Amino acid sequence: MSFESLGVSPEIVSMLSKQGISSPFPIQIATIPDAIAGRDVLGRGQTGSGKTLAFGLPVLTRLAGRKAKARKPLALVLAPTRELAMQIHDALVPLAHKVGLNSQLIAGGMPYRKQIDALRAGVPILVATPGRLMDLMEKGEADLSSVEIVVLDEADQMVDLGFLPAVQLILNATPAKGQRLLFSATLDKRVQSLVKSYLKDPVQHSVNTETASVTTMDHHVLVMHPEHKDIVTAQIAARDGRTLFFVRTQRGADRLADKLALQGVPVGSLHGGKSQAVRTRTLNDFRSGETLTLVATDVAARGIHVDDISLVVHVDPPADPKDYLHRAGRTARAGESGTVVTLTTSKQKHVVKSLTEKAGVEAAFVRVEPHAKELVSITGSREPSGVPWHPKPEPSRSSGSRRDKPKTYGFQHGKKRYGGKRPA
Repeated sequence: MSFESLGVSPEIVSMLSKQGISSPFPIQIATIPDAIAGRDVLGRGQTGSGKTLAFGLPVLTRLAGRKAKARKPLALVLAPTRELAMQIHDALVPLAHKVGLNSQLIAGGMPYRKQIDALRAGVPILVATPGRLMDLMEKGEADLSSVEIVVLDEADQMVDLGFLPAVQLILNATPAKGQRLLFSATLDKRVQSLVKSYLKDPVQHSVNTETASVTTMDHHVLVMHPEHKDIVTAQIAARDGRTLFFVRTQRGADRLADKLALQGVPVGSLHGGKSQAVRTRTLNDFRSGETLTLVATDVAARGIHVDDISLVVHVDPPADPKDYLHRAGRTARAGESGTVVTLTTSKQKHVVKSLTEKAGVEAAFVRVEPHAKELVSITGSREPSGVPWHPKPEPSRSSGSRRDKPKTYGFQHGKKRYGGKRPA
């Protein structure tokens, strides 16, 4: 099966080939023909299954060569986080240019002027987060009345982060006859409400299951004495490979990153308390390999779509099975293999066991100590250098950037006014 046989524009196929992308993934094979044909599509697939091209290629193929009027885009891709929106936009830009299309990233924490100028000039494709898009709608700079295709990516995360009212408002501002493509790893009742209200006779495609128990992912629970946890964590962080650590709080993320840096581990910390500039730089450093270790909170990590993360570590066990699966989904992406490790003590063991069972995961429980051969074989741990690593100084937050916090909003649509928390 080739992209061209799926109906993708030959110019785009040529560019994909230059990028080393020649064989479509299962989610792409399943959804691209229906999406190009104009059908509404409901796609289920884990993070890393290739969803960006699954919706991006049909959008670009269907709109190839089209021009947009001022403030009236033709396609909208809605993502829950800035980081994910940025990655989608970066993936689509070179492909869009091959078929004469322009796109614009619409997200908070970035200057308004470039986004407004692009809309006023007429841009066919918007890749947006809900908050900034609604800002521009309120200001009269974005008119969605000509949108022909709407994509909701990571719809379950959109709902989990409290964006459902905003998403509904945005969808209500687009033509009801337009095409809708919804992609989600899970389909709970709230996501199903979006499907029922906004998709017309959607064709459904499911790749993988709602659990993380896939053949390319190994799950382990490392049981240890509480006094050994910091030592074991540092030894895991010093491994050779891209590693993502999850903690429960922003303060916990900074504290762990500081401890690891003192041990000689190049590390970044990612959470909602940091400015967008710092978050972008931290992710870029992690993606480029300047740092191979990243400590993140659950909310911030929803925007982490980085290939080659070979190990995910739950330093703090997640609150529920869904969080476990979202965290685990950062590894074993796009057919690669990966390992997921949860650190716990004997007292927490039964809680973690219940959690993994509810997540549909068969995890191996192993008791470890620092330098234990089981620890080395599972994680590739090694002794950190002990020479403190010093990160670059963080840039000061510019007065014009918005903090990564929800903001209140009010927006009139017809006779109904919406209010609540402004998504970032």
